[in-house]
Amino acid sequence: MIGRLRGVIVTRQPPEIVVDVAGVGYEVQVPMSTFFQLPAVGEEVSLVTHFAVREDAQLLYGFLDERDRVLFRSLIKVSGVGPKLALTLLSGMDADSFVRCVQHEDLKSLVATPGVGRKTAERLLVEMRDKLKDWIGVSDGSSGLQSAPPEGRDIAADAEGALVALGYKPAEAAKLVSAVKDDSVTDSEELIRRALRSTVRDSSRSSRSD
Repeated sequence: MIGRLRGVIVTRQPPEIVVDVAGVGYEVQVPMSTFFQLPAVGEEVSLVTHFAVREDAQLLYGFLDERDRVLFRSLIKVSGVGPKLALTLLSGMDADSFVRCVQHEDLKSLVATPGVGRKTAERLLVEMRDKLKDWIGVSDGSSGLQSAPPEGRDIAADAEGALVALGYKPAEAAKLVSAVKDDSVTDSEELIRRALRSTVRDSSRSSRSD
């Protein structure tokens, strides 16, 4: 079991990073809530991790905040929620936002997450409500700065690729990125952030209109 990594970030391509630990490069899947806080390539990072073994792969998931790992592990215990969907949920909202979502029984915000149907959302509300009664997270205090992507990179394509990796359909990802892209955006991370926020806003408007 790999519970923590401390090393130097070699590459950052959301939602995956590679961390060099004593010459060994670990591929780590991270939610956007973690990715946006990572230090730049070449700088050191410390992550708490969850190691998942499947028949066809061994995957490592990383988090800056212990609360996110606790929530991630609780989510994957819910029927119908695997690591990929849990990662998507934590990309669309941080741990505190998810807790508020469950407390307020915000079904529409959950359904707005790619891969979450109404039945899964209802199951999340029911099962996570009990788990969150005693859910207390302790932040490890890690933080970092965002870095700009290498020159020449197509930031829209990078953003679309990240959204597809999180579960959005290619056409849907392209539409979301196109809707929020303007001249003020200089990196893919900002595009991803705006796209994810736009899905939350649309869900909130729909909820108020009902």
